[in-house]
Amino acid sequence: MKNTDGLRTPRSIIIICLAVFAFASLPLLTRARAASTSVTIVNNSSREIRNVYTSHVDRNDWSGGLLGGATIAAGHSSDVSNLACDGQQIKVIAEDQDGCFLSTVINCGASATWTITNDTARDCD
Repeated sequence: MKNTDGLRTPRSIIIICLAVFAFASLPLLTRARAASTSVTIVNNSSREIRNVYTSHVDRNDWSGGLLGGATIAAGHSSDVSNLACDGQQIKVIAEDQDGCFLSTVINCGASATWTITNDTARDCD
């Protein structure tokens, strides 16, 4: 709205400022929803786990290795924490000593435990 002298009214200036503030806040609100999660990987198989990755459930966008050069020996476990989680679930992928991949899907926002056994399905292609 403009006054008769061509200037904007205080009310219209307030509305414009609120609109600008709302649009500027959207990226911050989107980032605030991104959660992190953690998983304890228990290796009850006879194979060594050489690496762990994450991915979106429906995509093939694997992260870098999460064990930092460490391994998970048979009979041992490892905690992987602060996994970025921008959806409701995240895929966790383990690579064993034979270069085969095992995976599971966990819910974001809470801690989870994944127990790998000799019966856990492997993808060795």
